Amino acid sequence: MNPRKPRKAPGPSNPYYSGPVSDHFDGLRFFLPEQPPDKTLKDLLRWRLAKGGRKAWPKRNPSPFQDRPPSAVKDLRVVLIGHASFLIQAAGLNILVDPVFAERASPVPFAGPKRVNPPGIAFADLPPVHTVLITHNHYDHLDLAALGHLWQEHRPRILAPLGNDTIIRAVHPDIPVATLDWGEAMELGPGITAHATPSRHWSARNTRDRRMALWCAYVLTTPAGTIYHVGDTGFGDGRIFRDVRARFGPPRLANLPIGAYEPRWFMKPQHMNPEEAVEALRLLEAEQALGHHWGTFRLTDEGVDDPPRALAEALAAAGIPAERFRPLRPGEAWQL
Repeated sequence: MNPRKPRKAPGPSNPYYSGPVSDHFDGLRFFLPEQPPDKTLKDLLRWRLAKGGRKAWPKRNPSPFQDRPPSAVKDLRVVLIGHASFLIQAAGLNILVDPVFAERASPVPFAGPKRVNPPGIAFADLPPVHTVLITHNHYDHLDLAALGHLWQEHRPRILAPLGNDTIIRAVHPDIPVATLDWGEAMELGPGITAHATPSRHWSARNTRDRRMALWCAYVLTTPAGTIYHVGDTGFGDGRIFRDVRARFGPPRLANLPIGAYEPRWFMKPQHMNPEEAVEALRLLEAEQALGHHWGTFRLTDEGVDDPPRALAEALAAAGIPAERFRPLRPGEAWQL
C-alpha cells in the first residue's frame, strides 16, 4: 500500500475576487505594468521614525464654504464634500464619488486620521443620489457606514472596481454593487457613461490584502462634456494621462489629487505632488481642473496649506492661469 503523499500547504488566496489572469491580474493580485515594489514595514518605520519632516496640522481647519446643492442641474456642477469626496451633478444626474462622511479615515473609530473640517455638504442636504462611484478601498475613499446610509435614504446605483463589491456586501449584503475592470464602461443615464481607467495606485483594507481588489479612475462622458476623475494616483511616466487624452479627447473637467505627497521617496509611486498634477493637466489638455485630496485628513508630512501654495507656484512656473486649476475647499462649488 503506497503511503499517502503529504498535502501541499495551501498558498495565499484572494478573498475578494476570483477571475482569469490578465495583463493586470496575476490570479492573486492586481498590478500595473512596471508596478513599483510594494512598500515594506521597514519602509514605513523609516518614514514614521524620521525626525523633523512632519509639519504640524491644526486640530480644526474649517472651510468658509457650506453647500446646499440644487436637486438637479441641467449642465454641470461639481462640489467637493471633503478630501476626495465629490458631488457631480451633470445633465440631471447626481453622482457621488468616494463619499466619506466618517470622522476618521480608519478601520476603528478611536484612532487614525481625523478630519479637521466637517463635510462641505451635510448628509441631510444631499440631493437625490442616483449613482455612487468608488475608486478604491482605502479608508479615506471607501466609507462603508456612509454607503449603508446612502442605500437606506437614496437607493443609488453603486459602481466599483473589481473585488470591491465583496468588501461592500460583506457589511451590507442587501446592497447590489456593479463592478468594472479597467477598460470597461457602464451607462449611468441618458447620454452619461462611466468608463473605468487605470491609475497608478494600490488597494488594501488590512495588512494581508494588498492589491487584492482593483482600483481605478473614472472618465464620465456626459452631454455637458467629458469629466475625468482621479481618486489617487502617482504620475509615473504620464502614460495614463496621455492615454485618456488620446481615447476621450481633452476633458472639459479634470478632478486631480494634489495632496498627501511628502516624503517623496515614500509617496511618489502612489500620490502626485502639485507640480506633477500641473503636468497631468498639461498632458490632458483639460479645459478646467479642480484639486482635491488635501486639507481634510492628515495622511502625510506636508502642512495643511502646502498643496494649494505649491500648486500656485507650479502653475505660475508653467505659465498657466491660476483659475484654470482651482484647489477646492470642502463645500466649494464649481459650475459650468
